[in-house]
Amino acid sequence: MTSSQSTGQRPTNPTVVITGGASGIGRAVALRMARDGCAVAVWDLNREGSEAVASEIRAGGGRAIGLSCDVADRASVDSARSRTVSELGPVWGLVSNAGLDRLSLFKDSDPADWRAILDVNLIGALHVTHALLPQMVEAGGGRIVCVSSDAARVGSTGEGVYAASKSALLGFVKTLAREMARNGIAVNVVCPGPTDTNLLASVRSRSNGERIIEAMTRAIPMGRIARPEDIAGAIAFFLSEDAGYITGQVLSVSGGLTMVG
Repeated sequence: MTSSQSTGQRPTNPTVVITGGASGIGRAVALRMARDGCAVAVWDLNREGSEAVASEIRAGGGRAIGLSCDVADRASVDSARSRTVSELGPVWGLVSNAGLDRLSLFKDSDPADWRAILDVNLIGALHVTHALLPQMVEAGGGRIVCVSSDAARVGSTGEGVYAASKSALLGFVKTLAREMARNGIAVNVVCPGPTDTNLLASVRSRSNGERIIEAMTRAIPMGRIARPEDIAGAIAFFLSEDAGYITGQVLSVSGGLTMVG
């Protein structure tokens, strides 16, 4: 273990993987990490979208690749890992952001949707972490940030299974943080509140969607829905040298909508 890794310092131009990086929060994180000097691997089920983000980074002088990856499929994850290491070098940071939601009251939900949501939000996070962790251990350091949700902390009508899957990440991260601390690997969680992403767009498209979003916005003390860049800033902090002594923590980014200790 090098002295920089053992003290939590970030290597020069580290490689960071962002899952679900083709749009929304993931895209904002990818662009932010590139600006912060990282080589970025954008993994997403949307191959064209991931390459578009990577191309945008390369056009600005950064190093990036865009790869097709289904986090629910371990073979797909392993393939993306191999290509990432081959083209960008060993992975130092992981932002496990890929997510899936199907809005429905639980009593009306489809059990087939339960499996799909759990496979992406929980099993997918386990797959990517398990695939990348050994090289972090071997290198003597790294950072992992899982993107959960404030729905995991306080519940959210119409998102029962989604909230369950995101709640599971909290326990996983806290346990992993304890297990990996002596290996120089910090593991933390960011919980976004309502954010202007494709999921919010699907709410807006409903017959009463605008009314729901207006009510949601009024409930936020800061008076607005989060932008993806707001979430990216919190994630970038956990990947910075300033966060080298922080692990096992859950940070809500919700404009004050939730204030749970």
